[in-house]
Amino acid sequence: MCGIAGATRNMLGDFPEKSLERMNAVMTHRGPDMGDIFLDASMGLCHRRLSIIDLSGDGRQPMTSADGRFTIVFNGEIYNFQELRRALSDRGFRFHTRTDTEVLLASYAAYGPACLEQIRGMFAFAIWDRLEGGLFAARDRIGKKPFYYYFAEDRFAFSSEIKSLLEIGVGREIDPTALIDYLKYLYVPHPKSIYRQIRKLEPGHYLTYRNGALKITEYWDVDFSRPVRADITELEEELLHKIEEAVRCRLISDVPLGAFLSGGVDSSGIVALMARTKDRTVKTCTIGFDDKKHDEAVYAKAFAARLGTDHHEYYIHDEPARIIKKLVWHCDEPFADSSMVPTYYVSEIARKNVTVALSGDGGDENFAGYDKYTVDRYENLARQWVPGSLLSGVMRFTQEAERGPLKRLHSLCRSSLLSPAEAFYVTNTFITDRQLRRVASDSFRKEVEAYDPSGHVKKFYDKANGPDHLSRILYTDLKLYLPGDILAKVDRMSMANSLEVRSPLLDHKIIEYAARIPSSLKLHGTTQKYLLKRAFGEIVGKDIIHREKHGFVVPLADWLRHELRPMAEDALFANEQMAPYFHLPEIRTLWDRHLSGKEDHGTVLWSLFIFSLWLECFKPQ
Repeated sequence: MCGIAGATRNMLGDFPEKSLERMNAVMTHRGPDMGDIFLDASMGLCHRRLSIIDLSGDGRQPMTSADGRFTIVFNGEIYNFQELRRALSDRGFRFHTRTDTEVLLASYAAYGPACLEQIRGMFAFAIWDRLEGGLFAARDRIGKKPFYYYFAEDRFAFSSEIKSLLEIGVGREIDPTALIDYLKYLYVPHPKSIYRQIRKLEPGHYLTYRNGALKITEYWDVDFSRPVRADITELEEELLHKIEEAVRCRLISDVPLGAFLSGGVDSSGIVALMARTKDRTVKTCTIGFDDKKHDEAVYAKAFAARLGTDHHEYYIHDEPARIIKKLVWHCDEPFADSSMVPTYYVSEIARKNVTVALSGDGGDENFAGYDKYTVDRYENLARQWVPGSLLSGVMRFTQEAERGPLKRLHSLCRSSLLSPAEAFYVTNTFITDRQLRRVASDSFRKEVEAYDPSGHVKKFYDKANGPDHLSRILYTDLKLYLPGDILAKVDRMSMANSLEVRSPLLDHKIIEYAARIPSSLKLHGTTQKYLLKRAFGEIVGKDIIHREKHGFVVPLADWLRHELRPMAEDALFANEQMAPYFHLPEIRTLWDRHLSGKEDHGTVLWSLFIFSLWLECFKPQ
């Protein structure tokens, strides 16, 4: 993996080389092996490299084409670059390195933006055309690699990380609607960032910047409209074949390679296929917790022993207080998925043994693996078959319930009275409107009173072309939650450790095939990931297939009551920068109720805690 950045010359000041070096230096963790810059009369580019393929150094970036017209900075891996290279060689292109970067540069020279249709991999890259005086930039189909940008008429800048843009004076004013998004979703959904002046290029899109004009174009989308019709045995065999092929092409590396192993279905299936494909012992890594309710390390260890992997594990004790500020710095904007803590540690332990790790990310979003899909199914059935008057009556009867079955029944009725898109928005958010009104300051609440954060979910739910409700919410998660939360977390935490992570289940060919699998073979009764479990059944074993899903969950409520309590209290109540946004007495009420152990407000308090640490770290305007 790498870090990329660049800016028009008019943004780089009187000492443009120094400005580019600063942009580059702040991303050294993304590419510790080397860093270079490019500068001409109009554009500056910089690059940090983590060497994975062609360790000789011949693939240094920024890389310029032989005719001097195109210069590229590229972050990612192109898994089919050897195949593309052969086709380009037949067209007369000559190559001087063994890198996928040179192949990508030649592909753009040969095909222009259409080159994106042929690329298989994860990427964010920018190509400067010296002849036309224009910049072309693209982000991979599902958003594995980040791309931030700033645009204001004749000024344009981009980077893999926000902090690189801040180095050249891009404004730090907070977008108040983005803060609302963060509190609702625990991350800031694209195309916004936490800053007014910085945007995210959406997954599956490319942009062109020329003569002060910016144009953004979608080049790929997920199509759920053509369900495949075949025998279930045939489907599972074809699915396993496609996944095995996706694993195989991700084993190309000139550096040590291993895998994350959680003990769940997805990562176990990937490791089993690696062991079957790879000619050397697979190195596996896992994270555990002393709290047995949150610990899956024992299952991962047993499966690793069964396969004979070279297994490494690490147990998290009281470390969160020591590293949380570091993680906030690496995330650049407020990000409150607490599983970033174990993701950081599993990346750290993996990096001690390998430079590349495969993961099982994508199984849940492609094949309906989250519990919320089952709950949402019942809500949708109630919405279709139970009279609204009856739902309203039950909701009134159970509205005083604080926990237990009546509380869950109340939630089911409330969601069933909403539209499908609105209900899924509620499912995917973590602070209620009532809580938000109570903790927000008067001035902040007035500033955002007309804003509706549900628009992010509704946009994708309405755009989805699937034949049923499940396909629509899967599409929504693939386009919103997956890139905004899961992939952002993995990228930031792995890059904090200079580790490259590859996700076979997020190969675009797997995503496209999964979209054609009928919903009944994803959520089959109450069985989640039904077809994937059938495909992986023989290679991972019945014990893993049938064990209750756990997920990468941390003991967040207990952390706030114990290990993180002093730091959290200081951040929530002694940081003066919180006052413009929040009503601290209301937060104190939530905090006291949480500390009593009678109520669990861990997620809301964690998001506020992280925001306060972010304010201290980046001191926005």
